[in-house]
Amino acid sequence: MLCLTAVQSNFSRFTPSSSEEFTSASRSVKPGLVCCGIVSAWTWSATLLQSSTAAYTFGVSGPWWYGAGGSIQVAMFGMVAAKVKMNANGAHTFLEIVKVRFGTTAHIVFTVYAFICVLVVCGSLLVGGASTVNALTGMNIFAAYFLLPIGIAVYVVFGGLRATFICDWTHTIILFAIIYTFIFRAYGTSSEIGSVARMYELLTQAAIDVPVPGNANGSYMTMKSNQGLVFGASALLSGFAGVFCDQGIFHPSGTTKAYMLGGLAWFAVPWAFGSCLGLSARALQSNPLFPTYPFPLSPEQTSAGLAAPAAAAVLMGKGGAVALLLVVFMAVTSAASAELIAVSSIVIYRTYWRPQATGTEIVRVSHYTICAWAIWMGCWATILHIANIDLGWLGIVLSPAVIPIILTVWWSKLTRAGLLCGSIIGAILGMLAWMIGCWKINGEHFRGLTGFMFSGLITVFVSLLKPDNYDFEGTRAIAMLDSSENNDPDSDVASGEKRENLTSDFEVGPTDAQEDPLCHDALQKVFRRAAWYSSAMSVIVILIVPLSMFFSHYVFSERFYTFWIACSIVWVFMSGTFSVLLPLLESWKEMAAILKRLGGLVSTKLSGCQASGFGSGRNYISSPLNARCSILHFL
Repeated sequence: MLCLTAVQSNFSRFTPSSSEEFTSASRSVKPGLVCCGIVSAWTWSATLLQSSTAAYTFGVSGPWWYGAGGSIQVAMFGMVAAKVKMNANGAHTFLEIVKVRFGTTAHIVFTVYAFICVLVVCGSLLVGGASTVNALTGMNIFAAYFLLPIGIAVYVVFGGLRATFICDWTHTIILFAIIYTFIFRAYGTSSEIGSVARMYELLTQAAIDVPVPGNANGSYMTMKSNQGLVFGASALLSGFAGVFCDQGIFHPSGTTKAYMLGGLAWFAVPWAFGSCLGLSARALQSNPLFPTYPFPLSPEQTSAGLAAPAAAAVLMGKGGAVALLLVVFMAVTSAASAELIAVSSIVIYRTYWRPQATGTEIVRVSHYTICAWAIWMGCWATILHIANIDLGWLGIVLSPAVIPIILTVWWSKLTRAGLLCGSIIGAILGMLAWMIGCWKINGEHFRGLTGFMFSGLITVFVSLLKPDNYDFEGTRAIAMLDSSENNDPDSDVASGEKRENLTSDFEVGPTDAQEDPLCHDALQKVFRRAAWYSSAMSVIVILIVPLSMFFSHYVFSERFYTFWIACSIVWVFMSGTFSVLLPLLESWKEMAAILKRLGGLVSTKLSGCQASGFGSGRNYISSPLNARCSILHFL
């Protein structure tokens, strides 16, 4: 990663020493790579482990609901992306928009929300990832808590946001390759299963041995699962908070197309992976090779996410454990790198300490912040481990911020009082409802519903009492970090010289913030298209497919189960194909230009070395001039 960053800095028009490049990748990342970044960053270790656990516990409904609980929110965020392009095209974070429109108090409130979200994400990533590393390798779990984030921080500091996107692309290749390997092994070459028909037989027997309470006929092959439906509702609510409050999902380069493709592509990951390993674990519980044979996994082992490791160990032995370890490590690094960049962009150094800070100063502070937060991530995970704290309850605090964040860039009548009342009172009511629910009716699964609903109602009601008529001119005036009034003159000259020198090889065009964005009518069409797309996807994924089979109490036949698995395999293959290939197709000209310049430099240096005597038989290294011509020197 560090080598790629060095090549980018020297052979492209972008350099991570620029604050705009470091924090927003100069707003030049194309939709395919943003889509790939969304898939990678949104694939946490919990995505892989919990989707498998849901399949092991509830059957086929578990991974479907897990996928639905995270994909439609990403697709819906495409509508927010269109509104941001329309009303705040220069913003780097949603906090900037809140600050400009509603002032300091609202900015501080939502900064707290942003940090809580980052704490939840980082804690979930490290606790789940380090636990898996510890279970598969025996590595000291406290060492894993610190080594994982510190190693990730190294390439993030050197490369910025673009480095995380490039790293996400390489991680996505590995992720899908391992998913494909498990699928081929489970349904094709494994002697323990080897076919979809055999899997169906084993799951039928598992339903007899360990039936699922609340499922039709106790079967694992039905969408009629009471527990699965409750799990789906909880996943949908927590998914909204995880997407809309997470600065790691808010990409300044993000477009509506990228978010729509990202939601569609990500859905296949938990669906296919969970259906494969989670159901394999349940099917293989009667196999002598199963770790807990002749018993199923205990509730503690199940809640720890060990269904996927158990199935991987039976299907592929040590190779399966290594593959699962690698894919979990990739998931942790991708999501954690996005969170480190998110934290560096949340820091309020320029907002309150040095409003006239230059781009160079902002990059330096971002570096310090990333290093400090990487160390704090290890400390935070250690605290959670020792105190045995469950992070789920923090979702109750986050869900009341979702609707106010959406309305900030969407609704001109939103008022400061409505924003603050909705987000604060909604959080208080959500906490009260959750505590009363857990006390009286075990209402943990619906912990975010009260805060989410009341927050929206209060925000709208208070705003309509004395509606605003905001024209968004203030948010549209948000400037880039490297604008002339905030930049070093020397840095501007150097950047200009580099851009001028590279014009002949790269298609240099103005960024979105340097020219007028797309006209209002065009962006309104994009918004409507995103609304139709996300609505259609929501209706199909949440209502038509699962609920029609839920209310009909349909238990899959062998033929329909084969069709179900085939759909998941085709979907995940299509997702992997365009997540990996689309970025290459979009950027092949830029990559060709970099290779051309790199090749030209290599040939020039080699020619200079030959002219200095390398080609005439003299001792090449003995001459200081020749030594300076070595390939190691100019690389």
